[in-house]
Amino acid sequence: MRRTIKVTLKRYFSSHFRKDIMSGITVGVISLPLAMAFAIASGVKPEYGIYTTVIAAVLAAVFGGSRYQVTGPTGAFIPILLSIVLTYGYENLLLAGLMSGIILMVMGLLHMGNLIKFIPRPVTIGFTAGIAVNIFTGQIANFLGLTGLERHDSFIASMRDIFVHLDTVNAYSIITALFCLGMILLTPRFLPKVPGSLIGLLSSTLLAAFVYPGQIQTIASAFGGIPSTLPHFTLPVLTWDRLEQLARPAFTIAMLGAIESLLSAVVADGMTGTRHNSNRELIGQGIANIVAPLFGGIPATGAIARTATNIKSGAATHYSVIISALFVLVTLLLFAPYAGSIPLASMAPVLMIVAYNMSEHHAFIAILRTRSNSAGILITTFFLTVLANLAVAVEIGLLLAMVIFVKRMSDILVVTKVLPDPENHLSRISAQDRLNSHDCPQISIFSIEGPLFFGAAQMFSQSLLETIRYNPRIVILRLSKVPFMDLTGEDHLCTIIKSLQKRGIAVLVSGLNEQPEKMLHITGLYDKIDREHFFPHTVHAITYALQHTDPECCRKCRSRIFQGCGATATDPAAEEISA
Repeated sequence: MRRTIKVTLKRYFSSHFRKDIMSGITVGVISLPLAMAFAIASGVKPEYGIYTTVIAAVLAAVFGGSRYQVTGPTGAFIPILLSIVLTYGYENLLLAGLMSGIILMVMGLLHMGNLIKFIPRPVTIGFTAGIAVNIFTGQIANFLGLTGLERHDSFIASMRDIFVHLDTVNAYSIITALFCLGMILLTPRFLPKVPGSLIGLLSSTLLAAFVYPGQIQTIASAFGGIPSTLPHFTLPVLTWDRLEQLARPAFTIAMLGAIESLLSAVVADGMTGTRHNSNRELIGQGIANIVAPLFGGIPATGAIARTATNIKSGAATHYSVIISALFVLVTLLLFAPYAGSIPLASMAPVLMIVAYNMSEHHAFIAILRTRSNSAGILITTFFLTVLANLAVAVEIGLLLAMVIFVKRMSDILVVTKVLPDPENHLSRISAQDRLNSHDCPQISIFSIEGPLFFGAAQMFSQSLLETIRYNPRIVILRLSKVPFMDLTGEDHLCTIIKSLQKRGIAVLVSGLNEQPEKMLHITGLYDKIDREHFFPHTVHAITYALQHTDPECCRKCRSRIFQGCGATATDPAAEEISA
């Protein structure tokens, strides 16, 4: 055992350690300023963002299901966390984060990881763009150096407050913010391997400190500086009222965290050719969000930009994420006092760039150009996110998407009266244009195509019963193109069959698929129809039906619909032979 561990460690340090240390430091350098910026924008002290970056990254890397995922505070959480802080306070934010972690763990244990992927793209793009707008507008005050403002969780109230206090604009803040923004945009051109946000923060901080000291607000003046100490363990006070009050915010955090982390994991898979375990990733994110609040950390999720940076920097294993967290921790202990000199105006362009990058404006415009129901869902989700809140936006967006999906699926279901194609000798069933002039009075065949579920069941029963305008002897239901049947669909099918049987019409079923057959067995409808009335192919059902038709009726019929009844049909040739 010891020999195996020794060999494994030797192999890691010889092959992967150098790659992981380089990528870990790179990610750590990027994560540090973002952690402070996200925490401040969320309405909490900057050190809480750093604590989150350290704790959540390590736990998610150890217990998660993605090899390269970097977990920490993200821009997507800012509007939600700010709203919770303003409404319930910081202590309740920690409890809501812990509750969201429990929800994430339960989702992972129940194997719900794949279900998150079914959330429609217009919904995700809509609320992501809405969050980006809220983040961007939330930094206007710091960019302009406005004073006397109150923090609002309402977009309209925030914008109104900004316009009211425009007379407090600080020119030094604008200079600092523009200088930082310029450095962020120019750094990738001249130093592509150096994080632009770090260069922007450092250079603008030096500018403010030496050129016009004391003229603008800094982290130290706003929050009292950043302590260079480790976080303290604290258990939240649990009461039923608090749990009930925070249930909805916690669920919103969990849902957004699940979506963001799994989306980030998918991006990592695409960049590396690996495959993540979505359920294990939810469990890892859950553990991270349970533990981080116990040390003052805010909710965290997978960060797409930092995950991509981790991969591009050459990360070989998940230890690169742990190394990045250790780098942030050491930096906190050694240089925290100096971070207090960072101007809030320098943080504003960093977050504005984050908002722009996460807005997915290209996808937003592409969906709008379709001028479809998806565009309506996108617009609705977007405006609800901006003007109301994310929870309402996601709920209504999903509801609209579900309604439109049900409508589309119901439109797919087609009930058609069909006849054999004489040219193919019953090998294929096809629709006929003139059923009234060319039809069998004893056997009616109906082809049902599409899922038979609650959204289409009513239309199915109406179409079928309205089409049967006479009393044939036998009705054949061709169900080979019905892939799925739910209880509502089965109930309507049962009603139709009972109605036909009361009129003395026998019902035959052909081509029943596996799932609908199980449903009929469960409900007992299979036996009510009669086991002998199920056939693998429509041709077999027709053969059975011909054996149970009225010979006298066949003798008088001139249509000759079926191959088996041609010899008994009354036509000049048949009469000549019989004579």
